[in-house]
Formats: sequence, structure tokens, C-alpha cells
Amino acid sequence: MTWTEYFVIIIVALIFIVVFQIAKASEYVSVLKGEKKAFQQNNRINAFLMLVFLVLGLAAAWWCNSLLYDKTLLGVPAASDHGEEIDNMMWITLYITGFVFVITQVLLFWFAYRYQTTETRKVHYYPHNNKLELLWTVVPAIALTVLVAFGLYYWYRITGEAPKEAMEVEVTGHQFGWEYRYPGKDSILGRQNYKLVDAAKQNPLGQDWADVANHDDLHPSELHLVVNRPVKLIIRSQDVIHDVGLPHFRLKMDAVPGIPTTMWFTPKITTAEMRKITGNENFVYEIACDQMCGNGHYSMKGIIVVETQEEFDKWMAEQKPQYNLAKPEVASKAAPGAENNKDLVLAQ
Repeated sequence: MTWTEYFVIIIVALIFIVVFQIAKASEYVSVLKGEKKAFQQNNRINAFLMLVFLVLGLAAAWWCNSLLYDKTLLGVPAASDHGEEIDNMMWITLYITGFVFVITQVLLFWFAYRYQTTETRKVHYYPHNNKLELLWTVVPAIALTVLVAFGLYYWYRITGEAPKEAMEVEVTGHQFGWEYRYPGKDSILGRQNYKLVDAAKQNPLGQDWADVANHDDLHPSELHLVVNRPVKLIIRSQDVIHDVGLPHFRLKMDAVPGIPTTMWFTPKITTAEMRKITGNENFVYEIACDQMCGNGHYSMKGIIVVETQEEFDKWMAEQKPQYNLAKPEVASKAAPGAENNKDLVLAQ
């Protein structure tokens, strides 16, 4: 913010304080002059407005919910198994907090109306009650503990061991984009070294070509997943902290430089099915960065395609190993066997 903006904010704040103090001073002067009837009349008007605000506020909240609900993620089913559990936890939290919110707000504004100032009403001081304080301390503590326990349970499931049949995909973030790497037929991701990162030499992920496991690794431009098949994401960052955000799957995980993180889930709805559900023919699953990472943070998006196993296999067959792009002269001479590949690498 510029100094001019700071100055404007300060001026507005000072004007608000001055108006508030003038209003309070006027009220005190009226009381001192014996204008109690005017004060009581104003109090009745304020009490009535409190009641009006309560009714209109609740009605407006309900109207906004009915109008905009379908435009939120809650209006679209979770596209993963863990996402369904996260949605259940979210609804439980909303039911509990929503109930408490409505009760407390209704009581707050009703009490302002019901116990407005009158000539016969006298102030009743009620400074302390151990039972009430124990009640509104213990009950929220128990409720929050249960919610936290649910959250930890789901968190450890998402970040725990993936099923043996899960496919592995590496997701690497950098300013401002995502890179994906799939293991080839050997089902092993090759070694990486940050010192080897060189996009100009077709090695944006720093793959160590001396490791034969790297020779069949794939580096596509999109993230493709198989419906109803678990997938484990190995998440990395090449510069600052990013965050793999999968809104439709209800998942997210930080990408931390130098510290690989993982999470796993099972996609439940294909891209084609989600287009029918949303009525949007152009719908695509998105991978977004949920951590402010620089000036281009807003543009750090990627496309996720959820498809059948047959569609995935066809797509995989069309991909070329990154090694073929980085070492075309060596790859063209390489024999199918891993032994020959290794000999060629050592001979370079």
C-alpha cells in the first residue's frame, strides 16, 4: 500500500471516531438535561431495529445460500474417496457451528429487544456463575476435540501408506507451473539431483541419466489418473513453498523445497462423468497452487484428466520417455534390454 492509501485509511478512522464521540456526548447531554423520554424513545427504536436486523439477516443468509450454493464446491460431489470423508467432516462441522451460530444470534438480538430500557426496569448485575462457565467451557472443548480427532484421523489416512496397487506420480512445483513424472515399464522413478536441472537440455526435473531407471520415465504436460485406482502423489518443489491444491478431490498438500511430501487418494468420477454432473461441457479437473508463491501465483494451474484404465493405457502408449528427448543420439542406439542401456550410459 502507498502512503496515500494509509493516510486515507487513517482519516476515515478518525472521522468515524469523531462521529461516534459526538453521538455519545449528545446522548449524555440529553440525559443530563432530563430528556429521559427522548432517550427511551431512541432506545425503543434501536431495540426494534435489532429485531428487524435479526429477521432480515437470517432471511438474507438463507437467500444467498439458495442462490449461490450450486456455484460452490459443496454443490459438486467430491471426486475422490478421501474427499467424500472430508465432505462428511465438513458437514458435521457446519451443522454444529451453524446450530450454535443461529441460537446465539437469535438470543443476542432478541435480548436486545426484550430487555430494552424502561422506567420500571432496573439493572440486574450477574457477574459470576461457576456452573454456567463450566458448561460453556467443557461442552465446546469436547465438541472441538471430537472434530480435531476426526481431522487427524483423515489426515493420517491421506498421508499414510498407499495401497500396494496404487500408481505413483511425481508432481513438482516451480514458479509458476507444475511438472509431472510417471515411471515407465519398470515402475520405478529414477534418481534426481537438483544440480542437474537444466530445461534447455530437456532435463527440467534434474533426472540423473546415469540411473537406468530414468530412461523410461515419462514427463507429460498433463496429469492423467485412472478412475477407481489409487494414486500416490510424490510432491516436490524446486524453489519456494507451493501447495498442490485439488479442490474437486478435497485435498491439498504443501510442496516444500528439499523435503518430498506425499498423499494418496482414489479418483471416483471421470472427467467425462463430471461434465455431465455439472452440465459443463468444458469442465476440467484443476491442480492449483494453494500457497502464495510470488507475482505469478494466480497463473500456477494445471489440468488433471480422470479416465478409464483403457483410455489411460492408450494415453501412456503415446508418451515418449524424457530420456529420448534429452539424449536422442544415445536413445536411438539403445537396445531394449536394461543391460545395454547401462553400458551405453557408462560409455558416454
